[in-house]
Amino acid sequence: MPEPGEVTRLLEQASAGDAGARATLFDVLYAELRRLADAAMRAERADHTLQPTALVHEAFLRLSTDQGRFESRAHFLGVAAGAMRRVLVDHARGRNAQKRGSGATLVTVDNLDDLPRPAPEDVDLIALDDALTRLTVLDARQGYIVELRFFGGLSVEETAAVVGVSERTVKREWQMSRAWLRREISRNPPE
Repeated sequence: MPEPGEVTRLLEQASAGDAGARATLFDVLYAELRRLADAAMRAERADHTLQPTALVHEAFLRLSTDQGRFESRAHFLGVAAGAMRRVLVDHARGRNAQKRGSGATLVTVDNLDDLPRPAPEDVDLIALDDALTRLTVLDARQGYIVELRFFGGLSVEETAAVVGVSERTVKREWQMSRAWLRREISRNPPE
């Protein structure tokens, strides 16, 4: 695990446009990014064609084009979780487009109680992503909490650190978000 000061220094340099610092940051935080990818891939079907290493690399490519400023290690990991979400959802959309909808997995809203790790065959990532996008419009913090917990695999404690709120707030908003997502997905079932 890298020293906190080292990560902060690298984040500041990377945010200032230093490509070398971004590459070093990737090397330094690779193990943590891989942990996030492993957690995200556990929610996927067993025969998924995307592997955790490929997910890390694809997410990092997306992060490397993001010219935003990373304020802290926690903020960087939150942005990385969002990048992994986009990679997984884009992959699912591409797969469903190839299948033209045949055999697409239906969402069972009951499995949202088990977030962040439902059975892979029970979640339609596209339906979840669409509902999560609508939630984020209504309440950005709740959407961010779901993204960090589900797509990033972060614990309540880690999520609280990234969002900058108490663990109690994360638990409360996590519960409300799951209820809202259950209702929203049941109103808009996939075709």
